[in-house]
Amino acid sequence: MRLETNLLAMRGVSMYFPGIKALDDVDLFVREGEVHALIGENGAGKSTLVKVLTGIYRPTAGTITFRGREMHFSDTTEAQRAGIVAIHQEPVIFPQLSVAENVFTGHMPRRNSTHLVDWRTIRNKTRELLSKVELDIDPETLMGSLSVAQRHMVGIARALSMNAKLLIMDEPTSALSIRETEDLFKIVRQLKAEGTAILFISHKFEELFAISDRYTVLRDGKNVGAGVMSDTDTDALVRLMAGRSFSQLFPKRAAEIGESVLAVQGFSSGSLFKDVSFDVKRGEILGFFGLVGAGRSEVMRAMLGLDPLDRGEVRVHGSTIRFRNPHQALRMGIAYVPEDRQTQGLILQMSVSHNICLPQTASLAKAGFIAKKKEAQLTQEYGSRMEIRAAGWDVEVLNLSGGNQQKVVLAKWLATKPRILILDEPTKGIDVGTKSAVHQFMSSLAAEGIAIIMISSELPEVLGMSDRIVVMHEGTISAVLDRAEATEEKVLRAATGVSA
Repeated sequence: MRLETNLLAMRGVSMYFPGIKALDDVDLFVREGEVHALIGENGAGKSTLVKVLTGIYRPTAGTITFRGREMHFSDTTEAQRAGIVAIHQEPVIFPQLSVAENVFTGHMPRRNSTHLVDWRTIRNKTRELLSKVELDIDPETLMGSLSVAQRHMVGIARALSMNAKLLIMDEPTSALSIRETEDLFKIVRQLKAEGTAILFISHKFEELFAISDRYTVLRDGKNVGAGVMSDTDTDALVRLMAGRSFSQLFPKRAAEIGESVLAVQGFSSGSLFKDVSFDVKRGEILGFFGLVGAGRSEVMRAMLGLDPLDRGEVRVHGSTIRFRNPHQALRMGIAYVPEDRQTQGLILQMSVSHNICLPQTASLAKAGFIAKKKEAQLTQEYGSRMEIRAAGWDVEVLNLSGGNQQKVVLAKWLATKPRILILDEPTKGIDVGTKSAVHQFMSSLAAEGIAIIMISSELPEVLGMSDRIVVMHEGTISAVLDRAEATEEKVLRAATGVSA
């Protein structure tokens, strides 16, 4: 294996759509046996480039050379046969089929004499591939019963079954714990050592530096930088991506912090969490940090009446209340932005306007009909405030980028004029520029006196945006730290249960 050999060479690749240059004269060179980071904000052209590479799009201009031959892929099957396989952020699976069937769907071995599917070979080969990715499960296990991390490993096994030479991994760790991410990286390093090239796409800088050898940065569909990861740093990459420094990602404004507006006392629910107590004050951003399974989201869901609660008390503006459902909490001025925006925060087939106005339907209706003028005014006010980029307010939300979908969720709950706002992973899976906009939005709301609870798995975000930090470990609060005393080491020690 020679690291200097270009496995993939994209030269001058452009992709035009009516009125849009999605890719403009892009070069990308990926070597054998390396992890190459493809970096850029949402809308920078990363997804388009991946679709060109995997045969979904035919480029308008430019050449693609793979394994020394110029290639022209007409569909994904041709790209896969050539050795280019993509594993997406949300793995495409057939939940009612077995793991073995998912691994070999579309290229099942057949018996030479009868051309019938050779199930014995499929099971045996799947067992070998699962062993290679260190996944100890039966090939007959239903795919729908697996965790997200296990599905990603099956995705890698599927790629190996097609003799992938270039494996594209698009945000593979967005739903993984720290331990699961480490397990994934172990497999990535193993594949790299065997000569497989990995095109790695992530918004998490700590991952990019941990796993990548070289990088290419896209902005507005163009190359803006490329080089060796060890020769650069986070601030330099952020400047290439967004034209702003890393420090601008967390524009925390000083806010006048007032009296306690919400207090939780003695919350317990089975094995999920036990004896959890905290409060949040007017104008404060209260950060919640913990590893996967620590119980952060579960506490909030139980508080809002979404999940069962064994015991505990909630006081809102001094009054004790037990919420039976989120509607009751909303009437008390509490809005909740869930972690999963696509399934819990939005109705993707509905327009931007309808999503923003959904919680306000009753107040916008007159004689059973929506007042279109009021709906338009509400949408314009909050859609503009969140700077949602869409061709029009009647565009279906499913056609927006992930960052703009998140802005729609935030606009929807901001329009309810909450006094307490709970944000669960508010910047998960969105680009640097949109993160900065969301953080500015949070700071401005806190300055207006709104109390904010922010649950985040990104430690820089928690440290950069919180006035106080509640750290949870295995269902209990292990530390509460003021902004001035909080450090990465202190927070991680508390989150992992390691005493100081």
